[in-house]
Amino acid sequence: MTTETPPTDSVPAQPAPAAAPPTARAQRSRDPAPRRGGGALAVAILLSLAALGAAGYTGWTVWNMRQDLGAANGLRGQVDTLQAAVDGLRDDSANLRRRVGDADGVNRSAREEMLGVSERTKNLEDAVANLSERSLSGHDAMLLDEAESLLRMAKERFALFGDANGALSAYDLADKTLASVNDSAFSAVRQNVAAEREALNGIAPPARASDLAALADLRAQIPTLPLTSTDAKNDTAQDRDFWQRAGDALGSIVKVSHDDGTPLGLADDRIARELAALDVAHAESAVLAYDDVGRHAALKRVDATLAARFDPASPAVQAARSRIAALLASQAKGQEPKLGAALAELRNLRSVHALKGGDTNSGPAHAASASAPAAPAVPSSAAPAPKATP
Repeated sequence: MTTETPPTDSVPAQPAPAAAPPTARAQRSRDPAPRRGGGALAVAILLSLAALGAAGYTGWTVWNMRQDLGAANGLRGQVDTLQAAVDGLRDDSANLRRRVGDADGVNRSAREEMLGVSERTKNLEDAVANLSERSLSGHDAMLLDEAESLLRMAKERFALFGDANGALSAYDLADKTLASVNDSAFSAVRQNVAAEREALNGIAPPARASDLAALADLRAQIPTLPLTSTDAKNDTAQDRDFWQRAGDALGSIVKVSHDDGTPLGLADDRIARELAALDVAHAESAVLAYDDVGRHAALKRVDATLAARFDPASPAVQAARSRIAALLASQAKGQEPKLGAALAELRNLRSVHALKGGDTNSGPAHAASASAPAAPAVPSSAAPAPKATP
């Protein structure tokens, strides 16, 4: 595009004044021409800018499309890689399935072999049980019968007569007898025997027997001990004056005394011996019954009776009280032991061995062997009966 320029006129340097107005009008008439040329330029510039913007937008769009295409190509490559990896994993999974199937087959065969080994082991155990049952006969059976008889004898002697020493001797013999048995299954019985022996030793049988003997001597000595109300008055009657003798005479008619609340305060002094003897007998029965509280209370009552109703200056009374103090400090204390666990364990083991052997006659034979030694056990336990009755 071209722009028109107004032509220059060769006019004189000083125009006439009359021609001045037409020149100004002509000047004003020529001004719109440049204005029409400037609008076209502006439109052209705007069109150029629009074309540039469209070209830029198109380039930017093309660039974005290229970027998206590159990303899509990258994703496609990743998808191809993942597909290859998935295919590889599928192959590995198929291989693992085949291996697992092979392992299942091997395990199944191993399980069958283990079942076969278990069956053979069971047969071997049955054979060993049969051999054990066979070895149990003869010498071992005789030893077990003897041990069972000794254990039953120890239990009955202790239950009927409280003979702890005899029970300990029987347990010692039973332990030695069980030690001679060849079958090691009966070692548990020896453990129970040892536990019951410890329980019997815990009640101190020698000290308990000594206490019973001391109580029996004390009960036999009480009738000979001097009383305060009779012997002391007879010894000092010669030293009393007239007024004291008169008071004694009046005291035989009316007597005022202090009641200490004990049963002896309500009784006459002459029955003090019987009450003391009864308390000693109560202490003996408490020792036999393993009643430590009852024995302690009975000995305390005997000591109180000796201090209140008997002559404290008498050497015999002092010796009796010293003996009671020794009995109170005795080591023969403890609860009654429970016996019979070893005997029950021995019978159970013999029953189990009889069942394993499958011998139907072992039950009656065992019952006969168990009842056979019972006959001599009765006289042995009844022999000390005269000693326990006093």
